Amino acid sequence: MGESTVKTIHGLLLVGCSALALAGCGANDIASPGAGSITINNPAPTPTPTPTPTPTSSGVTAAASCPSTGGVTLTNDGVITSPEGTWRVCTLPKLVDKSSALPKVAGVLYRIHGRTDVGCDGGFSAPSAAAPETVTTVNCINAGITSLTSDTNVTLTIDPGVILYGESDAQPAWLAVNRGNKISATGTASQPIIFTSVENVVDGTQHVTDASQGLWGGVVLLGRGMVTDCTVAGTVATGDPATHTCERDTEGSVDPAVFGGNNQNDSSGVMKYFQIRYSGFALSPGKELQSLTGGGVGSGTQLEYFQSVNSSDDGSEWFGGTVNFKHYIAVGADDDSLDTDTGLQGSFQYILNIQRPDAGDALFELDSNGAEADKPRQNLKLVNFTAIQPGDNSGNSDQAGIMVRGNNDVHFVNGVEVTKNNVCLNLSNNAANPADGPTIAADSFLMTCGGSGPFIGTGSATVADVQAFFNAGTNNDTAYAGAVTNFAIDQTTATPFDATALSSFFDGPGYVGAVKDASDTWYRGWTCDSSIADFGSGQACTALPTT
Repeated sequence: MGESTVKTIHGLLLVGCSALALAGCGANDIASPGAGSITINNPAPTPTPTPTPTPTSSGVTAAASCPSTGGVTLTNDGVITSPEGTWRVCTLPKLVDKSSALPKVAGVLYRIHGRTDVGCDGGFSAPSAAAPETVTTVNCINAGITSLTSDTNVTLTIDPGVILYGESDAQPAWLAVNRGNKISATGTASQPIIFTSVENVVDGTQHVTDASQGLWGGVVLLGRGMVTDCTVAGTVATGDPATHTCERDTEGSVDPAVFGGNNQNDSSGVMKYFQIRYSGFALSPGKELQSLTGGGVGSGTQLEYFQSVNSSDDGSEWFGGTVNFKHYIAVGADDDSLDTDTGLQGSFQYILNIQRPDAGDALFELDSNGAEADKPRQNLKLVNFTAIQPGDNSGNSDQAGIMVRGNNDVHFVNGVEVTKNNVCLNLSNNAANPADGPTIAADSFLMTCGGSGPFIGTGSATVADVQAFFNAGTNNDTAYAGAVTNFAIDQTTATPFDATALSSFFDGPGYVGAVKDASDTWYRGWTCDSSIADFGSGQACTALPTT
């Protein structure tokens, strides 16, 4: 797509005119909620790729066979044609029961067919010589395999540049990394790993567009960190590792996919420089997977440089555990761009949330809204974020760009939020004892809000309650009228907060927002571009890389 095109509107950040927006969308079609000028990359919508039945001399040619993984055997399922050429389809087994590596091979795509498990569930605690653990049939339910009899310790390694696609069978396609097992998916800035749907591959009328979503399940990481709101009978959430036994089952899963434990330092592996496209499949009514779902993920897990593209549910959702994440992008989520629940201890830095126009719920839904007496309380720190609702999201169920509720403490630092026709922040307190309700801290948080004002309070919370939290912080502004240009603000209009005072995990860049200035392009190159958001990477999300 080359260098970005810039469109200017007054008082609102317009990300792009997607296929979901009204025809003829332009600068004059957007009402002004305030003063100032906000600009952003705004390319022409990416057209649906033209079918190419046979590859050109520069197109992809299918590999002759599937590669060796050094572990499990891949099934050679023939050749598939895409607009980029032809590809050899190599299908993962239902259960990856030994450590395996997926190498990048020209002309090879890896297929996730239905639910695919990495290892069996190793249980609540890691086994030891003093307390060996036996994996039972229910722990290893997928495909009825019972040959594994201990904590499986399987690692699935995915090389830079590898493309995997999901295709459903009796169950929607999704990849589950079970407790006691790991994924090692380390892409690079020039060779990201891409998880996508079969529709992103196939040629013809079924090929994805910028409006596509919800075509497969996504990636699920299951760990042994602490969770609350137990769904497994007989378990309790005390917050004390000596007595905490709480476990939960993955949202909507038909077969058990259990997570939780008492090890906040647990590791599910590493995921870095990766995209998850067109996910968010419903496993059961009202229960959906998102691009990336984390259950009980521990701080030993390395998470960095992630792009969610057009999830029909959340960009990602995190249930408990201790999650440390840098460089997070969610584009076109149809529900929440980032959703957190059930006792998460979370630290996120450098966040770009850009919702699809006139759709979606909250930019952040920060929620532990079940058993308020459970421990640990959710404790979340969001640092250096730019969160944008470019359309009319005023009818969403959270009633605001950001929802905070439940057994939950949240700190917003060095952030920018822009909404077109929506209130910026909703504090909801439904606790029987108001003292158990959510709390908010904010420092250097700048808002440009539509709707009836910056805040609302629901349940027993009032606007005055939200205002009091906001006023207790430093350098906050509920009527920010500065400019946002290609994801960055003029730093002379803001005073940053030193986030290193909160945790050694955070960098101290000394700026407000996800991006410092025009020279800061951490979001470019490893991402893909759409009419919702163009990062200047030169790769359409509707297409596959050919190198």
